Amino acid sequence: QVQLVESGGGLVQPGGSLRLSCAASGRTFSRYTMGWFRQAPGKEREFVATINWSGGGTRHADSVKGRFTISRDNTKNTVYLQMNSLKPEDTAVYFCAASSHTILIYSPLGYDDWGQGTQVTVSS
Repeated sequence: QVQLVESGGGLVQPGGSLRLSCAASGRTFSRYTMGWFRQAPGKEREFVATINWSGGGTRHADSVKGRFTISRDNTKNTVYLQMNSLKPEDTAVYFCAASSHTILIYSPLGYDDWGQGTQVTVSS
């Protein structure tokens, strides 16, 4: 089991940037595929991005491609989500998740452990 704690959310104007961090506990962090998901009020949780154990493989949802970038630092047990050119429709609670699978995972069902989430609000 991995404990995950997100940080970095907040209120930002359209066109602005934020960087989310997800700190993980446990010695085996580097073995996990990691993902970011988001959930807006009244909507289902949706895939945002995923990264494999080494950081050499990543995938981003079409809605954020070219604006968001997932990365990880295994020496710090941390995964990041750099979010640029933010839009009001990016407003949601953002969750990070860990999967024991070795492949990239797009479905929330493939993840074993979740953080508590961090709120991102994009508004003028």
